[in-house]
Amino acid sequence: MASCAALSPSLVEYFEGEDFYRCGYCKNESGSRSHGMWAHSMTVQDYQDLIDRGWRRSGRYVYKPVMNQTCCPQYTIRCRSLQFQPSKSHKKVLKKMLKFLAKGEISKGNCEDEPMEPSMEDAVAGDMALINKLDLQCDLKKLGDNLKESLEREVKKKGKSTKKEESNEFIQSQDKNEELGSGEPSHAVDVHTAPKPGKGADLSKPPCRKAKEIRKERKRLKLMQQSPAGGPEGFQAPREPKTKPNQPKSLEELIFESLPEDASHKLEVRLVPVSFEDPEFKSSLSQSFSLYVKYQMAIHQDPPEECGKTEFTGFLCTSPLEPENPPNGPDCGYGSFHQQYWLDGKIIAVGVIDILPYCVSSVYLYYDPDYSFLSLGVYSALREIAFTRQLHEKASQLSYYYMGFYIHSCPKMRYKGHYRPSDLLCPETYVWVPIEQCLPSLENSKYCRFNQDPEAADEGRSRDPDRLQVLYKKAILPYGVFKQQQREPGEEAAVLQYASLVGQACSERMLLFRS
Repeated sequence: MASCAALSPSLVEYFEGEDFYRCGYCKNESGSRSHGMWAHSMTVQDYQDLIDRGWRRSGRYVYKPVMNQTCCPQYTIRCRSLQFQPSKSHKKVLKKMLKFLAKGEISKGNCEDEPMEPSMEDAVAGDMALINKLDLQCDLKKLGDNLKESLEREVKKKGKSTKKEESNEFIQSQDKNEELGSGEPSHAVDVHTAPKPGKGADLSKPPCRKAKEIRKERKRLKLMQQSPAGGPEGFQAPREPKTKPNQPKSLEELIFESLPEDASHKLEVRLVPVSFEDPEFKSSLSQSFSLYVKYQMAIHQDPPEECGKTEFTGFLCTSPLEPENPPNGPDCGYGSFHQQYWLDGKIIAVGVIDILPYCVSSVYLYYDPDYSFLSLGVYSALREIAFTRQLHEKASQLSYYYMGFYIHSCPKMRYKGHYRPSDLLCPETYVWVPIEQCLPSLENSKYCRFNQDPEAADEGRSRDPDRLQVLYKKAILPYGVFKQQQREPGEEAAVLQYASLVGQACSERMLLFRS
């Protein structure tokens, strides 16, 4: 992986546009509206700051819904993984997997899974159609080695500048929030709304235990009292139980419960970096692609010509994120990865994720429809939450699991709100608000400002556009200098719109390509 010190700045090309497109959720032919840009390269810190302002990527295309105008407002949602407790339905999914692995047992009855994200072609169909028509003026292949070298020279020239010093301080210590642009992901605010009487469970209390579990516990205690050694013959009490009495099992205990030696199946989860230079990624690519085609055709009813290798690689095997492996980061480093689920030597599911300074961000999941009875959508989400908690042990600031967008106006997409505790991002002030406090407002209006302080403003907003960084004719210069050389009609409006959407910190770090 690349070292942090050698990283080039993010390079993006912003598309100014006010067109409406087909919505992948309500199927409105002209209801979806979003801003977009093409990310030729991007640092993980810049992308972290962007998703904390409502952006999301699909391959190299990074888009932000126009929340107050799009037909189905899409609110960024994150789960506080360290406080997460699996619900009763989550536990059923985990037990179902354990029974299948241990005994090959397939649960009878309804095996409904939570709905998946719509395919890339649906979710950003209009935006991708626009991209296909555009002749991108800035392509890394077209840039050539000479431009890359000029970029490197410019970065070296700026090595003594304040901005480079800030970048180096970020590399050396992620604890210094003042050097992190927007710093810790936007703080959560409590919006005081009166809960509706009788609605919802008390999330501060542990879930009730089943009567069967209580009976088993009583029987075990009775046997221990009858035995002079403090337990029945052959019984060995654990020295230090992982869970306290009357406490529910942790997510990790439920996932990694021991299996018998003669278990029917073996499940292995492998983390593979998204890189055609990685041998494990390359060796599993053919099998992974075949699984993707099978999933798209069966679950999303895509015709074969719409789920070819070009779509697959562009959507799920290409990422603008530059891999980083700082000493105080997770062992696997930061960047884009495929989390492959191998069952008995065969891939049955792939979770595409981004590992960022403060979170694991879920990008997409595709799985073998033949194993739908295992509820792989729910199971993989629970594994990714557990993985986030694992990464937190090494990288203490990494503690959130981002689930993409929550779409309240589309009932089948509300399932993401079942992973509690979770927060929604206010689309105006970019602070996090507990989802319980957002739902009453969303019942009344599909677009909501969650921050109810009327005086609150976007703290990360663009305050000085002249400091925005521009890449123009192989040179890096502030927008204040660039605009003196340009007299193109509409140029200033496009740049100011870009600055307002990405915020001051990103506008000063990322390079905006201009021709």
